[in-house]
Amino acid sequence: MVIDFEKGDGLVPAIVQDAVTHRVLMLGYMNAEAYQLTLDRGLVTFWSRSRKRIWTKGETSGNFLQVREILVDCDGDTLLVKAIPTGPVCHTGADTCFNEENEPSEMTSSEFLYYLEDVINDRRNNPQEGSYTNHLFSRGLNKIAQKVGEEAVELIIESKDNNKELFLGEAADLMYHFLVLLAQKDTSLSEVVEVLKGRHCR
Repeated sequence: MVIDFEKGDGLVPAIVQDAVTHRVLMLGYMNAEAYQLTLDRGLVTFWSRSRKRIWTKGETSGNFLQVREILVDCDGDTLLVKAIPTGPVCHTGADTCFNEENEPSEMTSSEFLYYLEDVINDRRNNPQEGSYTNHLFSRGLNKIAQKVGEEAVELIIESKDNNKELFLGEAADLMYHFLVLLAQKDTSLSEVVEVLKGRHCR
């Protein structure tokens, strides 16, 4: 869809949302130049109405917003920018400009599992140097499946002892590698849950 920059005197509001947690991070404004720079660089860039110039979010703080997707609303005059923050977004030091926490450790257990799944998929689609998850994907399906098997065996071995901390560590390792295998197979955790739900009947 064509973006209507003229409706707002050359500017359109750009809502920035965390691509993984889905938390709304901030609101800024883009003109045609800022929008194109955002596309070209992959970093969210705005037109500052107060400073009357182009600025890339994080250019002074280092807390950039790495673009994952940009959607245009039905009227063509508002953008939804899905991005990955590299640090706190608000100039006050808060996670978001709406004073909401965007910290995965504060999520419920079920929310965190789906968050972790999204992180794994983001690594697959946007590889990062030094990422263990990307290392696994680079080795292919056979190695990933082998790793799941190894982690399952380690969990079984640890279950025979009484060290709960080590048992939990192995259980977490297995669950993480299982999610990587799901991603490699283009399968979602929700699909697995649906199978489990189908088997559960009172």
